[in-house]
Amino acid sequence: KIQDKCFLADPVKKSYHAASEDCNARGGVLGTPTSTSVNDQLRDYIRESTGPDEQVWLGITDMVAEGTWMDQTGFSITYKNWDASNYRSPQPDGGKSQNCAVLSAASQGKWSDENCREERVSVCQFNIV
Repeated sequence: KIQDKCFLADPVKKSYHAASEDCNARGGVLGTPTSTSVNDQLRDYIRESTGPDEQVWLGITDMVAEGTWMDQTGFSITYKNWDASNYRSPQPDGGKSQNCAVLSAASQGKWSDENCREERVSVCQFNIV
C-alpha cells in the first residue's frame, strides 16, 4: 500500500499493451506515480519485488499526441520524473517511436520513454475501497 493505492508487481516481462491488459483484467491499471513520495516508494517496492536493476512500465503514454503524456484515464499527468542526467539527450527523447514510459529502479526512479513493444516488468495499481 502506497498512500491510498495498492500496488502489485508482476515479474514476468511483457510489452506495454500486454501488461496494461493484464492489469485491467485484474481491475487495476499500470502504476502511475503522482508525487515524488509515491515515485520513491514505488521504486523501493520494485527493487524489493522484481530486482534492483529492473525497468517497470508506467501507466502513462504519449500515444494520442506526441509529447503530451497522459495517464490511463486520459488525463494529462502533472507529476513528472524524467531522467535529465544525460544533457545531450534528456528524457523523453524517443519521439514517435517511443510512446510508453518506464521507471528505472537502477536510476533512482527516474523515467524514460521506450518503444511500447519492449518487454518489461510491470506493477498494477488498484484503488482501495
